[in-house]
Amino acid sequence: MTTWHELPEQVRDAVQWHVGPISADTDITTGRNSDLAAVLYTRAGRVFVKGVEGVSRRMRFLRNETTAGQLAAGLAPAVMFAEDIGEWLVVGFEYVPGRPADLSPGSPDLPIVAEVVDRLGEFPATGLRSLRDRWGTVDWWGRLAEQAPDVVHGWDVAVMRQWAARLPALADGDRLAHTDLHGDQFRIGPDDRVHVIDWGFPGAAAPWVDGAYLVLRLVETGHEPGAAEAWADANLSAFADVTGDHLTSFAAYLAGMWSHWAVTKNGPGMQHRARLARDYAAWRTETASVQARR
Repeated sequence: MTTWHELPEQVRDAVQWHVGPISADTDITTGRNSDLAAVLYTRAGRVFVKGVEGVSRRMRFLRNETTAGQLAAGLAPAVMFAEDIGEWLVVGFEYVPGRPADLSPGSPDLPIVAEVVDRLGEFPATGLRSLRDRWGTVDWWGRLAEQAPDVVHGWDVAVMRQWAARLPALADGDRLAHTDLHGDQFRIGPDDRVHVIDWGFPGAAAPWVDGAYLVLRLVETGHEPGAAEAWADANLSAFADVTGDHLTSFAAYLAGMWSHWAVTKNGPGMQHRARLARDYAAWRTETASVQARR
């Protein structure tokens, strides 16, 4: 990570042109998709600045965040400026104070999260690539079988491929999808205003997709899979027409994708996410098999 004071002078000057004099700064060192993350203290208040050096996937992710800030106005942090300076892309966001959402069973945050996810499903995904297109090009389980057979040992790869192949059509839609919802992506402010942050992977999809991501994260925080799905069915408007087939296809696809990423990229948290997705996929496919035999 690069600190604010380590930035090239021309980059700092460009940022200050947008925000005015800076009296103090706090570097944020926990992110992995940017080279710079800092809170700047200005006369008008705090500004959150992110930056990426060099053309890369991470630069594309940051550009995506500027797009989402416009599409999900009022829910995503507002974009104050975005500028390319030399090799750098820097973006200034509205600073949103608050805490992450607690997704554990019985948490008082769960109704708040449900309301936000419902709001999210109302935004049109104008100009974004569809998840049907994005997810319809890769056979993740086939790749895993070829590149990491130990990972798929004990799995019926043919069955998982069949389930995963159904997802692109089921996920097709024109609503804005975040595609990485978990508790840390919510910011619940002291005034109970809620924002959703980190919009690096948005897409156009059916509204139920973000709810399915949330189901997986509910399982991560201690909900039994069946209880997590029942909560979504009872509390998310987009789940009104969701069937077990939707969720089994989602679970199979995500388990394949996240497991392949864990093998080929192995970034922070990827092994954990892959195990989480495989565990849920195992439960979901077994549930589907039992229901099919009835």
